Amino acid sequence: ASAVEQARLVRSGEVSSAELVRLSLERIDRLDSTLNAFVTVCGDEALAAAAKIDETAGDEPFRGVPIGVKDLTATAGIRTTYSSRAYADYVPDFDTAVVRRIREAGFVIVGKTNTPEFGTVAFTESDLNGATRNPWDTDLTPGGSSGGAAAAVSAGLVPLAHATDGGGSIRIPASCCGLFGLKPSRGRVSSAPFGSLEGLSTAGPMARAVEDAAAFLDVLSGYEPGDPWWAPPPERPFAVTTREGAGRLRVAVTTTPPIDTPVDPECVRAAMAAAEILAELGHDVREKSPPWREPSLFDLFLTVWQVGPALHPVDETAMTALNRGLVQSARATSAAGYARAVGQLQALARRIVAFWADVDVVLTPTLALPPVPIGWQEAVTGSIEQLQRNTEFTPFTAIANLTGQPAMSLPLYWSDRGLPIGVQAIGPPAGDALLLQLAAQVEAVRPWADRRPPGV
Repeated sequence: ASAVEQARLVRSGEVSSAELVRLSLERIDRLDSTLNAFVTVCGDEALAAAAKIDETAGDEPFRGVPIGVKDLTATAGIRTTYSSRAYADYVPDFDTAVVRRIREAGFVIVGKTNTPEFGTVAFTESDLNGATRNPWDTDLTPGGSSGGAAAAVSAGLVPLAHATDGGGSIRIPASCCGLFGLKPSRGRVSSAPFGSLEGLSTAGPMARAVEDAAAFLDVLSGYEPGDPWWAPPPERPFAVTTREGAGRLRVAVTTTPPIDTPVDPECVRAAMAAAEILAELGHDVREKSPPWREPSLFDLFLTVWQVGPALHPVDETAMTALNRGLVQSARATSAAGYARAVGQLQALARRIVAFWADVDVVLTPTLALPPVPIGWQEAVTGSIEQLQRNTEFTPFTAIANLTGQPAMSLPLYWSDRGLPIGVQAIGPPAGDALLLQLAAQVEAVRPWADRRPPGV
């Protein structure tokens, strides 16, 4: 059952929260020794929270539903490691605003999901917490950095998961694991009490059903005092808009990424097949690419991205070799060099966003490759070289983080090997509702929720 349906069953008394939580914990116990989706499981605490819910009345939108929270997000009383040895035993005494909203919505947190250290890369392989495996083929990556969240939902350990996306970290694992993943618009979801490096990262849903993702976005969305970015509130709840038609949209489809890297033919076929679906639905589909080619894009983005690990007040010797290299590179970059890169990226973002004056949605492959083997990144050495290898896998995703636009990955295609390959749709500024309407429309004619990994 979807998370929305599970909550309805709890509210009506047909199912108890304790039953749902026990089922979730049983599946984690049975399957997660192979998948390694969770790094911390708080079973006793979750059962106690479920029992309290069952003893009281309430109408919370996700009342009694089990959920996983990504381990980059602070949770009061629950170990939060950021997948770093420097935080191996860290237990925060506060919730982020997002976690507060999750609890207030009636969710029961059953644990924290795996991520690479500090979420720096697109592969969920952690020195501290180990590698997460893809439920569709356990030799392959589930992607990252929300790989634990994706594996948990794909394998049915939880019906819905919290995730974050700073360069594609929701859409990448959604593509690898056959799920729907939405990166909301910049400012739609608060990062309180923390800032967000140049507004690149945001929290969002990892789900099997569009309805779940929309209702979860309603929970996560909203201004918190002091937020530096604030997206305009939707006219109606996102869960309501998914039941409305998207209208006839102008859709540009491209398989040309912003950087010069090859795109696997199956990823190209996935995007073109999705374009055919949209044309059949009556949308105006044309082949056209945004003006996003910029020879220095990788270097500019790296100048900003490398700062993330350097902001942690810990001894860098406890970090992975990749993050140590980024910290050293960040410290060698002058303030003027950083500001220059930010200014150039902002100018590029303005040029790219202007393309949406003539289109409503841009359709691309989510990734340039099908899911790759665990350890694929390690084929090269050096921090910069490994990040460059990341971009060979994920060249289409970070642009939406740069521009702040909403973007989603739709699970519409499976390879000849039976592996999921996602299709990305990038919406106009603050166009979260439009994307969700389009996703619901596509889901209705090409449903995917019943397509499950073998053995789960």
